[in-house]
Amino acid sequence: MYHTGNLVKELAEKHGRKRESLMPILQDIVKKHNYLTDDAMVAVATELDISAAEVYGTASFYTFLDTEERGKNIIRVCKTITCSMKGKNDIVSTIEDILKIKVGETTPDKMFTLLETNCIGWCHKAPAILINDMPYTDLTPETVIDVIKGYMRK
Repeated sequence: MYHTGNLVKELAEKHGRKRESLMPILQDIVKKHNYLTDDAMVAVATELDISAAEVYGTASFYTFLDTEERGKNIIRVCKTITCSMKGKNDIVSTIEDILKIKVGETTPDKMFTLLETNCIGWCHKAPAILINDMPYTDLTPETVIDVIKGYMRK
């Protein structure tokens, strides 16, 4: 858990206190802390004078605005039909085997979270994943092992 009051005030100063400021503020919180706590969402609602339900509704709608704690490295596997047809399931199985977690879980050391997500914009080079903001495409079980091992060394 992280302290939210000062950060939310700081971000409201930076982005403004209008309804349009909601997304940039939420994105900056996630950028800094990897997820949004209930306290953070309430603080944003208070600061912007909107309902907490509206803040939570916005946060839970968008895949990249996580509302629960995630690992340092968030692996998002594209689950579109294109990626599925090109071997997404083998990629997921390989990642689950190497990290010893299932989709939706975080490793005990908080280094990795494995998620499936809607299109990440790389279906033309399927199967594709994002690790944090970095795309990896044209994956095979062998290449995804190399990618994950690279992050394990960081």
